[in-house]
Amino acid sequence: MRILDIKLFRDLIRLRAQVLAIALVVAGGVATIILAVGSYRSLDETRLAYYERYRFADVFATVRRAPDTLAARIAEIPGVIAVETRVASLALLDIAGVREPATGQFISLPESGEPVLNRLYLRLGRMPDPARADEVVVNESFAKAHAFTPGSRFSAILNGRKREVIVVGIALSPEFVYAIGPGDRMPDDRRFGIVWMSKKALAGIYDLEGAFSSVSLKLSRDASEREVIQQLDALLDRYGGTAAYGRKNQTSHAFLDHSLDMLGNMSRTLPPIFLLLTAFLVNLTLGRLVALEREQIGLLKAVGYGNAAVAIHYLKLVLAIAVTGLAIGSVAGTWLGGHITSLLAEYYRFPFLVFIKSPDIYVAGAALSIAAATIGAARSLRDIVGLAPAVAMQPPSPPRFRRLLPQGISFRGFLSQPSVMMLRNLTQHPVRAALTVLGMAFSTGILIVSLFINDAMNELIDVTYFMADRQDATVSFVEKRPSNAVLQMARLPGVLDAEPYRGVPVRIRNGSIERRVMIGGRTRSADLSRIIDVDLRPVVPPETGLAISDWLASVLDVGVGDFVEIDILEGQRRTVSLPVAARVEDYFGISGMMDADALSRLMREAPTVNGVHLSLDETMLDTLYDALKIMPVVSGVALQRVSLANFRQAMVTIVTTMAAIYTGLAAVIAFGVVYNSARISLSERARELASLRVLGFSRAEALRFLLLELALIVLIAQPPGWAIGYGLAGLLNANMAGELMRTPLNIENATYVFASLVVLAAATLSALVMRRRINRLDLVAVLKTRD
Repeated sequence: MRILDIKLFRDLIRLRAQVLAIALVVAGGVATIILAVGSYRSLDETRLAYYERYRFADVFATVRRAPDTLAARIAEIPGVIAVETRVASLALLDIAGVREPATGQFISLPESGEPVLNRLYLRLGRMPDPARADEVVVNESFAKAHAFTPGSRFSAILNGRKREVIVVGIALSPEFVYAIGPGDRMPDDRRFGIVWMSKKALAGIYDLEGAFSSVSLKLSRDASEREVIQQLDALLDRYGGTAAYGRKNQTSHAFLDHSLDMLGNMSRTLPPIFLLLTAFLVNLTLGRLVALEREQIGLLKAVGYGNAAVAIHYLKLVLAIAVTGLAIGSVAGTWLGGHITSLLAEYYRFPFLVFIKSPDIYVAGAALSIAAATIGAARSLRDIVGLAPAVAMQPPSPPRFRRLLPQGISFRGFLSQPSVMMLRNLTQHPVRAALTVLGMAFSTGILIVSLFINDAMNELIDVTYFMADRQDATVSFVEKRPSNAVLQMARLPGVLDAEPYRGVPVRIRNGSIERRVMIGGRTRSADLSRIIDVDLRPVVPPETGLAISDWLASVLDVGVGDFVEIDILEGQRRTVSLPVAARVEDYFGISGMMDADALSRLMREAPTVNGVHLSLDETMLDTLYDALKIMPVVSGVALQRVSLANFRQAMVTIVTTMAAIYTGLAAVIAFGVVYNSARISLSERARELASLRVLGFSRAEALRFLLLELALIVLIAQPPGWAIGYGLAGLLNANMAGELMRTPLNIENATYVFASLVVLAAATLSALVMRRRINRLDLVAVLKTRD
């Protein structure tokens, strides 16, 4: 073993605490890369494989009634390579032991049992027998929620008649990886299920023999989705078709895509912050270590070691730290990535989902962490090369202190002698002190950015569930009903108040930018479901013009007073131009809103409703549920309290868990930064502390001198740390926002306090370690002359 390698080994042993502290920071960066990128890759590659293997469709459309013979003409559209026609309808379900009404999305299966598109992955049992009109297959999550097995039974109201069906199979479908019922914001496996039945049986129930009500298309790779949709709409229009749409507007795919975007953005936002801290900490540590070992560096050069050999020696020290952090981070990242992937497997329904341990992720983590450490060491290595042996072997010049305050002004009467010494030392090295403050400020900042997600979610819940949508339940109809349906619902037992809503699908456009959205019609006196503006104040629907969500306005690049084009996709299809009357806050999806009467005039129809928002008497819910279960016009009932509970559960399962992981990593990094700064300060002050001890100062008094400096730096670092945290939280929030869901940039005061308390706890723990080292200080060895 070479002499310098022996010295390297001894340095690693001597500096083991500091090496571990920096390695933990490196490990945090590596773990976040493996965790975030690995989870993203696992979900994305599983999705792509599942879609391809089970032939997930590219274009979807619904129609009132179209003949099966139309499928041949649809297949002739250029770019279409496969067509699947089927019967589809929503229906209320009555399940034993479930008091609330549930909803089933019934979908027909071809006589062969195997669809051409959106094929089923049969987890258990078999496909329905076309000769049996009561056999069905249900989706796995719905089956698990009710402990269904082949042979289980439940009832459904199909075309106005209650029928009992028998479960013969349990399956998964690429069309319903993320299944949401009508009126709901989150999946509710207890109250919404996918039910597949033979086409012969379902078509017979709905009087659709020889016809279909839903169609899916598979396109070739070079096909134009827009042109295919236009030609498909033209064919289906005479049969009561609604506007076709592509994958990006398909509910399950859109939510899955949004989740992938969130994971991808987190993988691009948090790891660079951790790696930046790695570079900063290595720079700070190695720079001060070189200053402490300048005599050794001079001696090595004097005995014949060249600049390159000495620089490589210290570079090896940095690489050893980086490799240690890489090993810890790889193990931690793999374990955490597997944990997150298992949570995603419970949330999104795939036949399989495992954490992908791609070698390139680990190589990228290694390369980035080593690069960060090397960049951090660059300045110190340059100083090593430029240090002449004769200069390096001389003891450093004693510091020259000077007055900072004018003559006659002094704090000696207010500050103790240790406090004056501490302030004098900080002012003597302002750049070093500023860098230390910056490092600790970043420690506070990364804790805040990891914690703010919970605050943002809580604010989203308050605005959405308690300010905007305050109804207890939302009843959706199978098809639009006359406005007097509101009065009928108001007469049901337990209903305290009822408000109508109307939804119309449209394409909204400004120039070349367009989106498919729903325009919701609301009465001006609506109080259960309110419109909230960007200042979180309730507003009434505009009598003229259109109120649109703030995110949609940003996408379209329009403001209040600008005109947008509206393609109406229901009823008498036409294009109109409407002014933007208001920008409103909506954290879920993108939409437009207007006065219900104005919407009726726009549609050129008598006032109609798609559903009703209800305020309920909690003591009469069972009676109300029994009444709703036998109403054939009702397609679904969304319960606000259940939706909120499901949202909280999903938040705990995915968002809060990931936030907790990142917060834990941030806390480890914060401790690494604080401890390393304290440990270096102790190494630099060892001679001064020993001198104080020889002059009669007690151990506690000597320790007080060092701790005062640490405490002041930590306290000074908190305000800039809060600012850094707010800025990083804003960056992460902007990167994670999407058209499907957004969160407000809201950071509670308690979050700032908690982040600062974690840093203070790290400082306290570091102080206890320093106390132990000061108590074991060898006065004779430390005070030996350096020249």
